[in-house]
Amino acid sequence: MENSPEALIIGAGPAGLMAAEILGSAGHSVTVAEAKPSPARKFLMAGKSGLNLTKAEDMDAFLAAYGAGAAPIYPMLRAFGPDAVQDWARALGQPLFTGSTGRVFPNAMKASPLLRAWLARLDSLGVRIQRRWRWQGWDGGALLIHTPDGLRRLTPRATVLACGGASWARLGSDGAWAAHLPGQVAPFQPANMGFAVDWSPHMQRYLGAPVKGIALRAGSQTSRGEIVISRAGIEGGGIYEVSRAMREGAPLLLDLMPDLTAEDLRARLGRPRGKQSVANHLRKALKWAPEKQALLMEFARPLPDDLAPLIKALPVIHHGPLPMDQAISTAGGLRFDALDTGLMLKDRPGTFAAGEMLDWEAPTGGYLITACLATGRHAGRAAADWLAR
Repeated sequence: MENSPEALIIGAGPAGLMAAEILGSAGHSVTVAEAKPSPARKFLMAGKSGLNLTKAEDMDAFLAAYGAGAAPIYPMLRAFGPDAVQDWARALGQPLFTGSTGRVFPNAMKASPLLRAWLARLDSLGVRIQRRWRWQGWDGGALLIHTPDGLRRLTPRATVLACGGASWARLGSDGAWAAHLPGQVAPFQPANMGFAVDWSPHMQRYLGAPVKGIALRAGSQTSRGEIVISRAGIEGGGIYEVSRAMREGAPLLLDLMPDLTAEDLRARLGRPRGKQSVANHLRKALKWAPEKQALLMEFARPLPDDLAPLIKALPVIHHGPLPMDQAISTAGGLRFDALDTGLMLKDRPGTFAAGEMLDWEAPTGGYLITACLATGRHAGRAAADWLAR
């Protein structure tokens, strides 16, 4: 048995660490239980190709990215939105820059410098991070924690659950916590994910190739991001921005030449072809990358006489989302009707929840990390108020 801290945080991702920072700053004894050997593994992985912390844009547009289903966290995002996230990162000694699309990154383009500074701040506040401590549910009012030294029963005065979603299990987000909250969890679904495509043999040469300069549409969602032709199907930021609509059944349409109208295309393609093959005529008339032509041949054969409508709205045949564990994030999770406005479980006073384990989703582009930080801050403040009472 170990003397219980005033506050116990389950999970050392961005939401859990932010809750720990808020509680530690309020002068409380805080222990963070992390199931993995090191904290914030998914955060570090997300930063390998450039840590997109947030997005600098109008708040109404920012909130719209989360969809109406995430309305309960809107006040939290207004209280700790893009500007506040940037101020917080700069206070940790991380200079930032904003890209042409509004996405905000540390100058270092990595998560590790920010995480090191953050952990140092938490250490200065007396926050203890216990590694390889996995939450196993409750025994009455006690939390059961499996540790390298055996099973412990802890009875903190306040608990913040920040257990993550159900993707990238090897990094700690396996969704196993849902078994401890029966009847309160909306089913998990993949979000920001790729889609399976059975490519024909001629597409093998393009595996791994990015397709740039396109627009995507699925239902009411649109994107100008690029996609990647992978062995499993289609992936990349462009797909992620329309993946929610695709998951819900909307067909995917690619505009292979978004800066040209259908009439522009007809004018170019109407030039005399001579003895050129159709493929050579397309390549010379449109001056496009071979990957675009390969996609047209993959999904539009037999080619009609008028290709312009297909080039502007090429239907992509796919077989649904790739496995959930390969998704960047998940939809579903702990339902908001199980929580009060302070993110406290209605049936377990003194226990709060935050981060990806809540039932919201958002596209990549800084929205995910911002919401994790904002909900972690909100839960931490509510837990501090609970302890003060």
